[in-house]
Amino acid sequence: MQQDEQPTTVYHQHMKINWLDFVTSDNITPATEANLVERAVIVGRIGILMLACGTGSWRVRRSMNIAAQTLGMTCSADIGLVSIEYTCMDENESFSQTLSLPSTGVNTSKLSALEKFMNDMAIEGDSWTVGEIHEQLNQIERTRGNYKPWMVGLAAGLACSAFVFLLGGGLVEMLCCFVGASLGNFVRRKMIDNRLTLYACIAVAISVACISYLLSLDLMRLLFNVNFRHEAGYIGAMLFIIPGFPFITSGLDLSKLDMRSGLERAAYAMIIITVATLMGWLVAMLVHLRPENFIPLPIPPVTYVILRLLASFCGVFGFSIMFNSKLKMAATAGMIGAVANTLRLELVDFKIMPAGAAAFIGALVAGLLASIVRRKVGYPRISITIPSIVIMVPGLYMYRAVYNIGLTSISVGALWLTRAALIVAFLPLGLIAARILTDPTWRRNNQ
Repeated sequence: MQQDEQPTTVYHQHMKINWLDFVTSDNITPATEANLVERAVIVGRIGILMLACGTGSWRVRRSMNIAAQTLGMTCSADIGLVSIEYTCMDENESFSQTLSLPSTGVNTSKLSALEKFMNDMAIEGDSWTVGEIHEQLNQIERTRGNYKPWMVGLAAGLACSAFVFLLGGGLVEMLCCFVGASLGNFVRRKMIDNRLTLYACIAVAISVACISYLLSLDLMRLLFNVNFRHEAGYIGAMLFIIPGFPFITSGLDLSKLDMRSGLERAAYAMIIITVATLMGWLVAMLVHLRPENFIPLPIPPVTYVILRLLASFCGVFGFSIMFNSKLKMAATAGMIGAVANTLRLELVDFKIMPAGAAAFIGALVAGLLASIVRRKVGYPRISITIPSIVIMVPGLYMYRAVYNIGLTSISVGALWLTRAALIVAFLPLGLIAARILTDPTWRRNNQ
């Protein structure tokens, strides 16, 4: 090769693992009789598939322990946001391995399939062969998303338009928000599918959402002469970016003293929030916008409660679709969220308790209802609890905090930031309380 020629080989940052390279036994011998490496690799593959679904470290470790115990081993694992270091041991030797993901995301449908696989494995896995186990995992791993990018975009539009109504917006804000969020999340999904980096996905998606909202509003002002103050709703167009899953699973992991996973998830969530709010603020500065309060809606109290129930259902349903939940699972989460979120809002409106305490009650109710529903439908608890309280995450407060800090109004920004922090802290506490009350395995450190 001449000196000025460049090699054509492409070296990926994260290399794909060919799991079948570890299989040396025949397809007749039960996996319990395979060598330690083959059995340990199965445990690791199950763990990394679980982690790729966005679930917390407790559920990942529990699944790895079930697999290890079924296959006659002991497993110890250190789990982060995108990586696992684990060791499997039997009576003679040990095997250690490190696995990592190129990125993280949320896929509740695949998580449900893995949960079913683990339940089956706990019952009859000792008779499965290594090849049969890997084939079942291959089928789960190859499962495509339930929805196309344009469907996920519309789901974001539905969720964010419902979100902006719950914040106090009216029909104009909801329509413009639907357009902005739909286009923004569609672009984000296409960029994710093309494996573009996290910062670029967030920045471009937020910019598209905010600009689309403003263009839609300008068109409505031109056609229908709507009020200028409807610009306040543009914040809602970017709320599809809220990292509800990592925010909540961070608190759950910390409650089980999984410090590495909890802190990494919290840092990941803060990265998304920081980049998103800074981009929203930058767009506002470029087009001279100010985050004013919404125009009050002349709606009777009883009608307002009914509309809140409907909007909460639509918001949670939309977020669940964005998390790749199937329609029945999304509707289940929507019904739980409708009750829990409406209760939270009413507690604040009637000044029964402050926003942070009301968030705790809302999350607690969502967790208790999910425990009841789970016994009947069998969905993973996390797949219906977290979508039902994502709509409670105070994205508006976070944006206003960054906006005012960017204008050097530090005291006002700190006030909004404190309000947001209290709500974000209370949401996982509500779910933790519900788990302690309803799940015996959650109450103890050794289960």
